[in-house]
Amino acid sequence: MNAAAPAPAPIDEIFPAPPPPPLRFALIAGEASGDLLGAGLIEELKRRHPGAEFVGIGGEQMRAAGMDTWFDAHELAVMGLSEVLKHLPRLLRLRRDVRQRILDWKPDAFIGIDAPDFNLGVERWLKQRGVRTVHYVSPSVWAWREKRAEKIGRSADRVLCLFPMEPPIYAKHEVDARFVGHPLADEMPIHPDRFDARMNLGLDDEAPVLAMLPGSRVGEIERLAGDFLGAAALVLAAEPRLSIVAPMANAPSRAAFERILAAHPDGERLRRALRIVDRGARTVMVASDAVLLASGTATLEAMLAKRPMVVGYKVAPLTYAVVKRLGMLKVDHYALPNVLAGEAVVPELMQHDCTPENLAGACLRWLRDPQAAAALLPKFQRIHLELKRDASARAADAVLELIGENAPA
Repeated sequence: MNAAAPAPAPIDEIFPAPPPPPLRFALIAGEASGDLLGAGLIEELKRRHPGAEFVGIGGEQMRAAGMDTWFDAHELAVMGLSEVLKHLPRLLRLRRDVRQRILDWKPDAFIGIDAPDFNLGVERWLKQRGVRTVHYVSPSVWAWREKRAEKIGRSADRVLCLFPMEPPIYAKHEVDARFVGHPLADEMPIHPDRFDARMNLGLDDEAPVLAMLPGSRVGEIERLAGDFLGAAALVLAAEPRLSIVAPMANAPSRAAFERILAAHPDGERLRRALRIVDRGARTVMVASDAVLLASGTATLEAMLAKRPMVVGYKVAPLTYAVVKRLGMLKVDHYALPNVLAGEAVVPELMQHDCTPENLAGACLRWLRDPQAAAALLPKFQRIHLELKRDASARAADAVLELIGENAPA
């Protein structure tokens, strides 16, 4: 009697199923901060899905992380109304070309990183054609024109927010938004080393140090540097041992600052106490006893450096008049440390209040009252811990969940 014939092999052993296609992500970042965010996100997505593919617009960091950059991020780096108008035909042509190229490439998701004037239009066009879209870094809907949240929701399937007060605003407009934390909070230590920072800069450990940051853009510097230098001269008159360190973000910013310094009536006296350095703002802030700076992301960095600060800002008079007349501003505080704390923990001197006398008086209060400066520390540490969420990992979670790829590789 013959033995029973062996059972046939399962069909999937004879003809194994082909592996799934690699995940595909298209990204657009338009400046250095977006390039850094994009690189962190790419690295996290690659860690979970090593075969994933990335294309789009980015800079050196995103290229180093493994993205095929069709265009460089500097293509989008246009500041000011006249600059935008000058480059508008090129930008519109670039947006039209890149969105079609992304659609033809068939990504699993498109991720627009900041640059809302460019990215939201790309996102909306792609979303209407069935591409999953993510907007990473919410515009400041908490500060003005909250109804922009609805427009952003028409463009993005999901918004990734750096601050905890942002998702509730989107929720009011039925927009899916997730708080992922802030990468600066991940990068910077909870307890910065002031002594080491001073050693790196060659500063006297005993002398008072004022960090001065009048902005990273030429327009900001032209509006603020004169008042900031006037304030520094008043502080120097009251504190003759003062060292002033001004880090400049780039060559045009430094040239604008030096031009204003040369024309300032106290320029010669200031030069003896003032050192201008290229970049290195974080080290300068950590080394300082107080920071005089323009409103913006730098205020968050100063808070994470755990330094007392005085925040000043001015916009063009016409812009200020229009914003005030139309009631577009919805907040009591402008500076991020105050917004995140929910109270006025540092002085904000805006527009007509941003004078050399007011700025100098606020700086001197920090320099002469170390107990008041020390009282900021627990508040700043609490906010730091709230923002420290491993932002790139949380952003990757949110993107993968959106496209139905929940499990890490």
